Amino acid sequence: MHKPVVVIGIGEIGSVFARGFLRVGYPVVPVTRDMDIAVVAADVVEPELVVVAVAEKDMPTTLARLPDAWRDRLVLLQNELLPCDWQQHGLINPTVISIWFEKKKGMDSKVVIRSPVYGQFADLIKEALGSLDIPVVVLENEQALLFELVMKNLYILTTNIAGLEAGGNVRDLWGDFHDLACDVAGDVLDIQEYLIAEEVDRSALIEGMLHAFDGDPEHGCMGRSAPARLTRALSIADEAGLDVPALRRIAAAQG
Repeated sequence: MHKPVVVIGIGEIGSVFARGFLRVGYPVVPVTRDMDIAVVAADVVEPELVVVAVAEKDMPTTLARLPDAWRDRLVLLQNELLPCDWQQHGLINPTVISIWFEKKKGMDSKVVIRSPVYGQFADLIKEALGSLDIPVVVLENEQALLFELVMKNLYILTTNIAGLEAGGNVRDLWGDFHDLACDVAGDVLDIQEYLIAEEVDRSALIEGMLHAFDGDPEHGCMGRSAPARLTRALSIADEAGLDVPALRRIAAAQG
Protein backbone atom coordinates (compact mmCIF):
# COMPACT_ATOMS: atom_id res chain seq x y z
CA MET A 1 0.00 0.00 0.00
CA HIS A 2 1.34 3.42 -0.95
CA LYS A 3 1.61 6.19 1.59
CA PRO A 4 -1.30 8.66 1.35
CA VAL A 5 -1.24 11.83 -0.69
CA VAL A 6 -2.56 14.92 1.09
CA VAL A 7 -4.41 17.45 -1.07
CA ILE A 8 -4.94 20.84 0.57
CA GLY A 9 -7.80 22.54 -1.25
CA ILE A 10 -10.37 20.33 -2.94
CA GLY A 11 -11.63 22.76 -5.54
CA GLU A 12 -11.78 22.01 -9.25
CA ILE A 13 -8.01 21.72 -9.73
CA GLY A 14 -7.39 19.96 -6.42
CA SER A 15 -10.02 17.41 -7.32
CA VAL A 16 -8.19 16.62 -10.58
CA PHE A 17 -5.01 15.82 -8.67
CA ALA A 18 -6.93 13.75 -6.14
CA ARG A 19 -8.54 11.69 -8.89
CA GLY A 20 -5.22 11.20 -10.64
CA PHE A 21 -3.49 9.89 -7.51
CA LEU A 22 -6.40 7.60 -6.76
CA ARG A 23 -6.18 6.14 -10.25
CA VAL A 24 -2.50 5.25 -9.80
CA GLY A 25 -3.12 3.60 -6.43
CA TYR A 26 -2.49 6.27 -3.80
CA PRO A 27 -4.99 6.90 -1.01
CA VAL A 28 -5.90 10.58 -0.83
CA VAL A 29 -6.45 12.62 2.32
CA PRO A 30 -8.33 15.84 1.55
CA VAL A 31 -7.90 19.02 3.59
CA THR A 32 -10.79 21.42 3.13
CA ARG A 33 -11.08 25.05 4.15
CA ASP A 34 -12.90 24.13 7.37
CA MET A 35 -10.34 21.55 8.53
CA ASP A 36 -7.40 22.17 10.86
CA ILE A 37 -4.17 21.29 9.04
CA ALA A 38 -2.40 20.53 12.32
CA VAL A 39 -5.04 17.96 13.27
CA VAL A 40 -4.72 16.22 9.90
CA ALA A 41 -0.91 16.27 10.16
CA ALA A 42 -1.09 14.56 13.55
CA ASP A 43 -2.85 11.63 11.86
CA VAL A 44 -0.85 11.71 8.60
CA VAL A 45 2.71 12.26 9.79
CA GLU A 46 4.50 10.83 6.74
CA PRO A 47 2.47 11.33 3.56
CA GLU A 48 3.98 10.51 0.19
CA LEU A 49 3.54 14.15 -0.77
CA VAL A 50 1.36 17.17 -0.04
CA VAL A 51 -0.33 19.03 -2.89
CA VAL A 52 -1.18 22.66 -2.09
CA ALA A 53 -4.08 23.49 -4.40
CA VAL A 54 -5.68 26.44 -2.60
CA ALA A 55 -6.80 29.68 -4.23
CA GLU A 56 -4.16 32.31 -4.96
CA LYS A 57 -5.29 34.56 -2.11
CA ASP A 58 -5.02 31.66 0.36
CA MET A 59 -1.56 30.47 -0.66
CA PRO A 60 0.55 32.67 1.69
CA THR A 61 -1.52 31.78 4.76
CA THR A 62 -1.51 28.09 3.88
CA LEU A 63 2.27 27.98 3.38
CA ALA A 64 2.79 29.78 6.68
CA ARG A 65 0.67 27.17 8.52
CA LEU A 66 2.29 24.05 7.08
CA PRO A 67 3.42 21.49 9.67
CA ASP A 68 7.17 20.92 9.78
CA ALA A 69 6.74 17.25 8.87
CA TRP A 70 5.18 18.18 5.54
CA ARG A 71 7.52 20.95 4.44
CA ASP A 72 9.90 18.72 2.47
CA ARG A 73 7.07 16.89 0.64
CA LEU A 74 5.32 19.80 -1.08
CA VAL A 75 3.85 20.12 -4.55
CA LEU A 76 2.90 23.71 -5.37
CA LEU A 77 0.67 24.93 -8.17
CA GLN A 78 -0.88 28.31 -8.74
CA ASN A 79 -0.95 31.25 -11.11
CA GLU A 80 1.45 34.11 -10.40
CA LEU A 81 3.81 31.75 -8.57
CA LEU A 82 7.54 32.51 -8.36
CA PRO A 83 10.41 31.24 -6.15
CA CYS A 84 10.10 34.26 -3.85
CA ASP A 85 6.59 33.08 -2.94
CA TRP A 86 7.84 29.88 -1.30
CA GLN A 87 11.29 31.08 -0.26
CA GLN A 88 9.82 33.72 2.03
CA HIS A 89 8.30 30.85 4.04
CA GLY A 90 11.64 29.06 4.32
CA LEU A 91 10.59 26.34 1.89
CA ILE A 92 13.42 24.76 -0.09
CA ASN A 93 13.05 22.91 -3.38
CA PRO A 94 9.34 22.11 -3.48
CA THR A 95 8.04 20.30 -6.52
CA VAL A 96 6.33 22.92 -8.68
CA ILE A 97 3.98 22.47 -11.62
CA SER A 98 2.75 25.17 -13.96
CA ILE A 99 -0.84 24.20 -14.71
CA TRP A 100 -1.91 24.43 -18.35
CA PHE A 101 -5.28 22.73 -18.10
CA GLU A 102 -8.64 24.13 -17.10
CA LYS A 103 -11.22 22.47 -14.92
CA LYS A 104 -14.61 24.09 -14.51
CA LYS A 105 -17.59 22.81 -12.58
CA GLY A 106 -19.55 20.21 -14.50
CA MET A 107 -16.93 19.92 -17.23
CA ASP A 108 -13.96 17.62 -17.79
CA SER A 109 -10.42 18.96 -17.84
CA LYS A 110 -9.46 20.97 -20.93
CA VAL A 111 -5.79 20.88 -21.90
CA VAL A 112 -4.19 23.98 -23.43
CA ILE A 113 -0.58 22.76 -23.66
CA ARG A 114 1.59 20.36 -21.66
CA SER A 115 2.04 21.29 -18.00
CA PRO A 116 5.74 21.53 -17.02
CA VAL A 117 6.84 20.22 -13.61
CA TYR A 118 10.14 20.16 -11.73
CA GLY A 119 11.16 18.60 -8.43
CA GLN A 120 11.48 15.32 -6.56
CA PHE A 121 7.88 14.28 -7.22
CA ALA A 122 7.82 15.30 -10.89
CA ASP A 123 7.63 11.77 -12.26
CA LEU A 124 4.81 10.82 -9.90
CA ILE A 125 2.86 13.94 -10.87
CA LYS A 126 3.34 13.06 -14.52
CA GLU A 127 2.06 9.53 -13.88
CA ALA A 128 -0.99 10.70 -11.91
CA LEU A 129 -2.10 13.36 -14.37
CA GLY A 130 -1.22 11.12 -17.29
CA SER A 131 -3.79 8.63 -16.00
CA LEU A 132 -6.36 11.35 -16.76
CA ASP A 133 -4.91 12.08 -20.22
CA ILE A 134 -3.41 15.36 -19.01
CA PRO A 135 0.07 15.68 -20.57
CA VAL A 136 2.97 16.73 -18.34
CA VAL A 137 6.60 17.43 -19.24
CA VAL A 138 9.33 16.95 -16.62
CA LEU A 139 11.84 19.81 -16.63
CA GLU A 140 15.59 19.33 -16.32
CA ASN A 141 16.55 22.09 -13.90
CA GLU A 142 15.46 25.06 -11.80
CA GLN A 143 16.25 27.57 -14.54
CA ALA A 144 13.83 25.82 -16.87
CA LEU A 145 11.19 25.97 -14.13
CA LEU A 146 11.77 29.68 -13.61
CA PHE A 147 11.28 30.29 -17.33
CA GLU A 148 8.00 28.36 -17.30
CA LEU A 149 6.69 30.19 -14.23
CA VAL A 150 7.49 33.59 -15.73
CA MET A 151 5.90 32.54 -19.01
CA LYS A 152 2.68 31.47 -17.27
CA ASN A 153 2.61 34.78 -15.40
CA LEU A 154 3.15 36.61 -18.69
CA TYR A 155 0.21 34.74 -20.23
CA ILE A 156 -2.14 35.24 -17.29
CA LEU A 157 -1.36 38.90 -16.63
CA THR A 158 -1.16 40.00 -20.25
CA THR A 159 -4.43 38.41 -21.26
CA ASN A 160 -6.30 39.45 -18.11
CA ILE A 161 -5.07 43.04 -17.99
CA ALA A 162 -5.20 43.72 -21.73
CA GLY A 163 -8.58 42.00 -21.72
CA LEU A 164 -9.97 44.74 -19.47
CA GLU A 165 -9.69 46.98 -22.50
CA ALA A 166 -9.94 44.57 -25.44
CA GLY A 167 -12.29 41.87 -24.15
CA GLY A 168 -12.63 38.91 -26.50
CA ASN A 169 -10.32 35.92 -26.73
CA VAL A 170 -6.56 35.48 -27.00
CA ARG A 171 -6.61 35.07 -30.79
CA ASP A 172 -8.41 38.39 -31.19
CA LEU A 173 -6.14 40.04 -28.65
CA TRP A 174 -2.99 39.19 -30.58
CA GLY A 175 -4.55 39.81 -33.99
CA ASP A 176 -6.74 42.89 -33.46
CA PHE A 177 -5.10 44.50 -30.42
CA HIS A 178 -1.49 43.62 -31.11
CA ASP A 179 0.04 46.89 -29.92
CA LEU A 180 -1.97 46.79 -26.70
CA ALA A 181 -0.92 43.19 -26.03
CA CYS A 182 2.76 44.00 -26.67
CA ASP A 183 2.67 47.08 -24.44
CA VAL A 184 1.04 45.20 -21.57
CA ALA A 185 3.41 42.25 -22.01
CA GLY A 186 6.38 44.60 -21.79
CA ASP A 187 5.11 46.08 -18.53
CA VAL A 188 4.41 42.61 -17.13
CA LEU A 189 7.93 41.47 -17.94
CA ASP A 190 9.35 44.56 -16.23
CA ILE A 191 7.54 43.44 -13.08
CA GLN A 192 8.66 39.84 -13.47
CA GLU A 193 12.29 40.87 -13.81
CA TYR A 194 11.97 42.87 -10.62
CA LEU A 195 10.46 39.93 -8.74
CA ILE A 196 13.10 37.40 -9.83
CA ALA A 197 15.98 39.91 -9.75
CA GLU A 198 17.29 39.00 -13.18
CA GLU A 199 16.72 39.77 -16.84
CA VAL A 200 14.63 37.40 -18.92
CA ASP A 201 14.65 36.30 -22.55
CA ARG A 202 11.68 38.34 -23.68
CA SER A 203 11.53 36.96 -27.21
CA ALA A 204 11.47 33.36 -25.97
CA LEU A 205 8.81 34.18 -23.37
CA ILE A 206 6.59 35.88 -25.94
CA GLU A 207 7.04 32.88 -28.23
CA GLY A 208 5.98 30.59 -25.37
CA MET A 209 2.92 32.72 -24.69
CA LEU A 210 1.91 32.55 -28.36
CA HIS A 211 2.29 28.77 -28.29
CA ALA A 212 -0.24 28.74 -25.45
CA PHE A 213 -2.49 31.08 -27.45
CA ASP A 214 -2.43 28.52 -30.28
CA GLY A 215 -3.31 25.76 -27.81
CA ASP A 216 -6.67 27.42 -27.05
CA PRO A 217 -7.28 30.42 -29.34
CA GLU A 218 -10.84 30.80 -28.08
CA HIS A 219 -9.74 31.25 -24.47
CA GLY A 220 -11.34 34.38 -23.04
CA CYS A 221 -9.00 37.15 -21.99
CA MET A 222 -10.69 38.78 -19.05
CA GLY A 223 -11.33 36.45 -16.13
CA ARG A 224 -13.11 37.66 -13.02
CA SER A 225 -9.73 38.05 -11.30
CA ALA A 226 -8.49 40.57 -13.87
CA PRO A 227 -9.13 43.77 -11.84
CA ALA A 228 -7.41 42.28 -8.79
CA ARG A 229 -4.45 41.16 -10.91
CA LEU A 230 -4.08 44.69 -12.27
CA THR A 231 -4.23 46.19 -8.79
CA ARG A 232 -1.64 43.73 -7.51
CA ALA A 233 0.65 44.35 -10.49
CA LEU A 234 0.52 48.11 -9.96
CA SER A 235 1.28 47.68 -6.27
CA ILE A 236 4.44 45.75 -7.15
CA ALA A 237 5.35 48.33 -9.80
CA ASP A 238 5.00 51.13 -7.26
CA GLU A 239 7.21 49.23 -4.82
CA ALA A 240 9.83 48.75 -7.55
CA GLY A 241 9.57 52.27 -8.97
CA LEU A 242 8.55 50.99 -12.41
CA ASP A 243 6.74 53.16 -14.96
CA VAL A 244 4.48 50.44 -16.49
CA PRO A 245 2.63 53.05 -18.60
CA ALA A 246 0.24 50.62 -20.31
CA LEU A 247 -0.94 49.19 -16.99
CA ARG A 248 -1.43 52.65 -15.51
CA ARG A 249 -3.39 53.82 -18.53
CA ILE A 250 -5.70 50.81 -18.36
CA ALA A 251 -6.20 51.32 -14.63
CA ALA A 252 -7.07 54.99 -15.15
CA ALA A 253 -9.60 54.05 -17.84
CA GLN A 254 -11.23 51.55 -15.47
CA GLY A 255 -11.92 54.42 -13.06
